[in-house]
Amino acid sequence: MSDLGAGFGYLIKGQRWAFGHGRWFGFGLLPALITLVLYAGALTGLGYGGDDFVSWATPFADDWSSPWLGLLRNTLVVLVFVFGMFLAVITFTAVTLLVGQPFYESLSEEVDRTEGGEVPESGLPLWRELWISARDSVRILVRVALYGVLLFALGFIPVVGQTVIPVLGFCVSGYFLSEELTAVALQRRGMVLKDRLTLLRGRRMMVLGFGVPLALAFVVPFVAVFLMPGAVAGATLLARELTAPPATDPRPASPYTLQKD
Repeated sequence: MSDLGAGFGYLIKGQRWAFGHGRWFGFGLLPALITLVLYAGALTGLGYGGDDFVSWATPFADDWSSPWLGLLRNTLVVLVFVFGMFLAVITFTAVTLLVGQPFYESLSEEVDRTEGGEVPESGLPLWRELWISARDSVRILVRVALYGVLLFALGFIPVVGQTVIPVLGFCVSGYFLSEELTAVALQRRGMVLKDRLTLLRGRRMMVLGFGVPLALAFVVPFVAVFLMPGAVAGATLLARELTAPPATDPRPASPYTLQKD
């Protein structure tokens, strides 16, 4: 549980860092605003077209009597919209980071600089960094889509589908949201996707403590925009923690320590 609290602590520290560095906060807002406009249009279209899509997808229910027809299709409309929101939370970050790659990489470097120690640089040209980010984002989104389909199917289970499954959905969203955000700092440290996922699995509770509250906040579109600069800053702080060498005991060994035969 301490790791869970520590992860949430890095989220708060990142927001404090961003709001305490006004220039960098404004610097990080622009990509999120551009992405928000695109997603607002997509979700509005989903909201208006959800009924037609469900009706098209369930022709077998056309002859069902009331209330079963309405119950089925209204439930499916809600699930389709929830599934869309689930994907939006994940893809919003991926698309925003891709749009704002130069912005957020500079912001992440500044966090490293202000916190002291080494400031890693990838040394790659911008086009190469964009390609790696896009490729890794697609790989992550494929994983998320598979989880999303599974959770969508489990959502039909009575009671469990309306209680446990949404919680699991936010845990999945938060975990992969953390991966996308920490990728900015970890790629500068030369870590490929496979190594990053291994690193995050080793501190899963800390990653969830950082990502799940952020995923919940990102459900509100305007909140996502204003939290994005601090999310990148917090993810950089989290990445520093995850890649820090293990602490060693500074105390010298006692000359009176008994040795085993």
